[in-house]
Amino acid sequence: MTDYYVKASNAGHFEARGLMVTGESRVGKTSETVKLVEEFNASQTEMPNGMPGKILYCKLDGSVSWKDLGQKTLEKLGYPVSPRRTQSEIWGLVRHHSREHGVIGFYYDECQHVFTPGAKSNRIFLDSFKSLMKEPEWPLILILSGVPVLATYVNSEEQLSHLLAPVHFDEISLGKSADPGKDPDMIELNKLVYAYADHGGINVDDLVDVDFLERLDFACASRWGLVIELLIRAFGLCRFRGVSVASVDIFAEAYAQNSRLPLELSPFTAPDYRDTLDSAKLMEMLQNE
Repeated sequence: MTDYYVKASNAGHFEARGLMVTGESRVGKTSETVKLVEEFNASQTEMPNGMPGKILYCKLDGSVSWKDLGQKTLEKLGYPVSPRRTQSEIWGLVRHHSREHGVIGFYYDECQHVFTPGAKSNRIFLDSFKSLMKEPEWPLILILSGVPVLATYVNSEEQLSHLLAPVHFDEISLGKSADPGKDPDMIELNKLVYAYADHGGINVDDLVDVDFLERLDFACASRWGLVIELLIRAFGLCRFRGVSVASVDIFAEAYAQNSRLPLELSPFTAPDYRDTLDSAKLMEMLQNE
């Protein structure tokens, strides 16, 4: 944002910069990026033109053409348009209304959907994204997020890759240290459990140990986002039932609600869970919920 503000202050032609956020599904990349975008929008930061800058969020849920993306973008701007309009007209309106309303960027989530292996349309998207960021009259910040394959497409266009700073969200990776007490992800996982427990007024002192954290990691397929969802569900159950101390049984029940697995097959209660359960299959079941 500082880069954009300084360049815009010079009142000359400039190229906007942006982000490419990648990571496996449910690692938390969307929630973290949306949070930052919302915080910026709420700040009402005044741009050099005197208007508060805004970035709009647009989630892509399937294959789209460049024209389709223009229509979705216009809808986010509050100006739905007839599909009879040409592609050029639609994107001309996007640039016009963005400038009129102080919209300085767009966050396209699940952006891997616009690309298809070997498709000629890939080049259209890559060149068009680059053009939006280099637009002489109103350059736009772009945030593109998606699964790791998105980086393969973006990096095939050298200029676009240069304009988008890469940010990758890693999965939980326990076992980085021989001493669990010094393992960075184990420490972070522990902090996360206590942070959500404190927020809900739930005591977890007798629950949290290395075994529990390892089971939590396994149950959530090493995805930070799934861990957070499960913590909210489990501590929500505690609050609903008037229980102030969390237990393994509460977590097993919360997990069963989401995975539809019987309680006796829960990673939180099965003694030999790593041999009995397939983490990849669990992830597949959770994604289908």
